[in-house]
Amino acid sequence: MDSRNQIISEMQKYFGDDKKRINHALKVLKYSEELLLERKGDCNVVIAAAILHDIGIHEAERKYKSNAGKYQEIEGPPIAKDILEKIESFPKEKIPEVLEIIAHHHRPGIIKTTNFQIIYDADCRVNREES
Repeated sequence: MDSRNQIISEMQKYFGDDKKRINHALKVLKYSEELLLERKGDCNVVIAAAILHDIGIHEAERKYKSNAGKYQEIEGPPIAKDILEKIESFPKEKIPEVLEIIAHHHRPGIIKTTNFQIIYDADCRVNREES
């Protein structure tokens, strides 16, 4: 199994019965993959960040009684790191960039990379569709 499918599997395990969060992540992944074709980002980084961008939401709700973006950005990176380190086929040198994107994915302009912008734009599009 390639790293993309392994990350999806780990995200689904982590979210358990939370179909809303799983479906959101998969939609962000779909749009991110479309944007990758146009914008030439790093496939490994973008795919991992798309799948795991909201992975901290349950911990944010548990710790802070809130799913606010600032709390997701605090709680997501350590969870994502644990997931990515388990996946042997994922390039370890790309983990820091994925974590950086997750740690800032609600705040445009802080990270000025194509990879970040792809995640931000895909997430915004899905959030608009879901609201």
